[in-house]
Amino acid sequence: MSKYMLTMLFLFPILILVQVLVFNHIMLFNLAVPFVFIYFILRLPIGMPANLVLSLSFLIGMLVDIFSDTPGVNALACTVLAAVKTPVFYAYVPRDDKTKRIVPAISTLGWQTYAKFLITMVAIFCLLCFIVEYFSFAGFLNILAMAGTSTALSFFLIFGIDSLIKPDANILVT
Repeated sequence: MSKYMLTMLFLFPILILVQVLVFNHIMLFNLAVPFVFIYFILRLPIGMPANLVLSLSFLIGMLVDIFSDTPGVNALACTVLAAVKTPVFYAYVPRDDKTKRIVPAISTLGWQTYAKFLITMVAIFCLLCFIVEYFSFAGFLNILAMAGTSTALSFFLIFGIDSLIKPDANILVT
């Protein structure tokens, strides 16, 4: 089993546990909720088969939903996030043969490109999550405020987590 697969097998349960036991109980200023478990979806290789990415994303979202008592909100947002991951990635990175197997990370993309990719993905997830959760446009400014602050908080936490991951595990998947 490759080093990358071991890292991902370790990351999956750890991110779910940390999200459910720690980050679900944090709400800064009644606005910002950190979502770090989506880091697993962002770490999947770009060239991984779409059905596998969608299935893993749905699974991690559903597991967080089960333990958070949010019926399907995270599962839906994670599935949509998996569906838009490749197009968002190629919006910031030129498409060629080398990028088909790349794992999005600071060490492979550089911090500027990775930051653009990460902020876009986290913003999509947070906005979708809060729109589905409230399912109303009556408090649209409140939804935007919560999505914006949650995006910023999640971005900084995920960026920090990625900077702690050893660069050897970020190289191209074989």
